[in-house]
Amino acid sequence: MQKGSIGVTTENIFPVIKKFLYSDHEIFLRELVSNAVDATQKLKCFVPNEDLGDITIHIDINKEQGILTISDRGIGMTAEEVDKYINQIAFSGANDFLDKYKDQTIIGHFGLGFYSAFMVSKKVEIITKSFKEGSQAVKWTCDGTPTFEMVEADKDGRGTDIILYIDDECKEFLEKNRIQELLRKYCHFLPVPVACGKKTQWKDGKETETDEDNIINSIVPIWTKKPSDLKDEDYKNFYHDLYPGFDEPLFWIHLNVDYPFKLTGVLYFPKIKNNLELQKGKIQLFCNQVFVTDSVENIVPDFLTLLHGVIDSPDIPLNVSRSYLQSDQNVKKISKYITKKVSDRLDSIFKEDRKGFEEKWDDLKLFITYGLLSEEGFYDKAQQFNLLKDTEGHFFTFEEYKKLIEENQKDKDGTVVYLYAQNQEEQYSYIEAAKAKGYNVLLMDGQLDSALIGLLEGKIEKSRFTRVDSDIIDRLIPKEDTPINTLNEEDTDRISQAFLSQMPKQDKQQFHVETQSMGETGSPLTITQNEFMRRMKDLSHIQQGMAFYGEMPDTYTVVVNTDHPLVKKVLEDCHQATDESLKPVVSEIKGLQARQSVLKDQQSKKKAEEVTQEEKDDLKKCADDINNQELKKKEIISAFASGNSIVHQLIDLSLLQNGLLKGEALSKFISRSISLIK
Repeated sequence: MQKGSIGVTTENIFPVIKKFLYSDHEIFLRELVSNAVDATQKLKCFVPNEDLGDITIHIDINKEQGILTISDRGIGMTAEEVDKYINQIAFSGANDFLDKYKDQTIIGHFGLGFYSAFMVSKKVEIITKSFKEGSQAVKWTCDGTPTFEMVEADKDGRGTDIILYIDDECKEFLEKNRIQELLRKYCHFLPVPVACGKKTQWKDGKETETDEDNIINSIVPIWTKKPSDLKDEDYKNFYHDLYPGFDEPLFWIHLNVDYPFKLTGVLYFPKIKNNLELQKGKIQLFCNQVFVTDSVENIVPDFLTLLHGVIDSPDIPLNVSRSYLQSDQNVKKISKYITKKVSDRLDSIFKEDRKGFEEKWDDLKLFITYGLLSEEGFYDKAQQFNLLKDTEGHFFTFEEYKKLIEENQKDKDGTVVYLYAQNQEEQYSYIEAAKAKGYNVLLMDGQLDSALIGLLEGKIEKSRFTRVDSDIIDRLIPKEDTPINTLNEEDTDRISQAFLSQMPKQDKQQFHVETQSMGETGSPLTITQNEFMRRMKDLSHIQQGMAFYGEMPDTYTVVVNTDHPLVKKVLEDCHQATDESLKPVVSEIKGLQARQSVLKDQQSKKKAEEVTQEEKDDLKKCADDINNQELKKKEIISAFASGNSIVHQLIDLSLLQNGLLKGEALSKFISRSISLIK
């Protein structure tokens, strides 16, 4: 029997803890099973031409005794090797082995990852026997202190048993379902069979164990095979194995590169309609078929995290930190390679089958838009296959669409105006008005389209994007200066006040009224929303630092068509109902304005210090009197408008057209509409 202290010093234990001992306790199972795979792979290297028999790694649970055992039939260890690789933990047996077999696929952390066992165990035993002829089995025991005990033991056949006496606070790792869950997570694709218990079957209404091992992994996963040996069904079946219940992928990329780094994998394009965050975290990172993480933000560009699938690279070690990933040159090369492969794949699909690409566009659009916005340099590649879709369902590349509209949709300043709608149903009448002018309207209804519009305006020279309901049709793409309206100032004021006074009063809505001559057949009232403010509010929902705009009220402009017969009727009725009441008010306002003009003229001829307080008070009183008379004027017009059914009907129709008529106002509109039917 040998007793002693493990070769731990301040200099060598902290790097071990930092690199290999995790705060996430469940990692211990990955480390120990990986070691077992290592031991088996090493055996294949030492005796490549011999029949190794059953090399299955077994995980056994004895819940009553509180023991979890990981057993392999690999290379095993002699007492001297246990002393070197376990007791002297500053060294790793894998390092020595890798120097000799550097071209072989070895995971390689034995002697270091082994100590993760003590995160969940109060005592650990190793019973091991080397494959070397005449070797004596040994048993090593340690209770988590620097002291150990090693004695000769009896063991049938080569290999190693790691026996964990699970701590009381870690009893979850004695539950079969929990262990199988972790094995599926970390060991699903290990290159050596891993068994946990026996397969079960239902017999006579009961679940009973069979004699067959319950193998939990696929030892030759799809990404290790040649694409020429695989069919579409193989890729689809693998996808559904990874993501049960998901829709079928659109298409996929098989990754396989040996230089300047090693990388294999399969990446799938899922159907992405909305909600970016729900789509992320579906790429699984492996190192030599050992699961590492599904947080690959630092390995692939952010927009590629929307893809699903598997990346396997021995150049990304099992134990990695965020800062390591950000600085490692291999990781940066891998990121660039994957981005290029994705771009090339999309480009080739577009060129080979544009119709099929267009049919998939609604499911691809969010992914590509996210790439345009988040990855510098992706725009140059993606503009070849990024599509714009119009309200007729036709697709165009950026260049194709520019050629389509650059003549007819150019304003008087030479700027090409890209008209768009965000909701084809809600903005239907505005779209139809634009089409009647011969304009084409894009459908920009994606989650990130508000941000994309800003990007495109910066990329496409002499262009601007304008939502089709942001102004009346004649002002969307101004070809020449047009008169504002045909009314005099007094009538403009009356008709504006009549409609403004009856608009809804809500905290989150503001209405302004303008008058415009739009012809007798034009709409009597049109509600528009300022492009800049509405776009800022849209961006506040998806872009940090813009919450200020989100808190601002929605502002609308009500454009009154002074040529429409109904508007003329309202103005005529307003004159009949208010002229007598307004005459003295208007006369008083004119007199006060004349006096105000005289007072201002007198004071303008004096220096500021020469103007007396009395003169200042006179001017202020005159302004206040004008305001009071203006309020009387507004009250008289508002009183007329409140009882005018045409005003209310026109307002409610325009609100209804824009989805702004709700609740009590909608109910009143319906009742009024019924009463008007004769």
